[in-house]
Amino acid sequence: MERVLGIGGYFLRSADPVALSAWYRDCLGLDADDNGLWQPAAGPTVFAAFESGTDYFGSRTQQTMLNFRVRDLDAMLAQLRAKGADVAGETQDMAGVGRFGWVTDPEGNRIELWQPA
Repeated sequence: MERVLGIGGYFLRSADPVALSAWYRDCLGLDADDNGLWQPAAGPTVFAAFESGTDYFGSRTQQTMLNFRVRDLDAMLAQLRAKGADVAGETQDMAGVGRFGWVTDPEGNRIELWQPA
């Protein structure tokens, strides 16, 4: 059986694609080229389905949530706050899995940040 090799892309609808791409670059350090190609660091990726009524993604209209691995969650959250980003006040620790925090991009998409254990 053929198997997928990894995530090939993540695509967002946007009222202002240039501005939203700049936010991901300037606030999260996502250095994609003009075609959106980005070379992430190797590491684990979680693929999980959630109940349709979950509030975990923030707004119930948000059907998916992007999760980025980070080296230092506290430093990333501080960086985002310094740039005026909408950062959730709480973080979550999950034994054996890591730490989680959340930020909402300028168009209302909640993003999870994960510092693996």
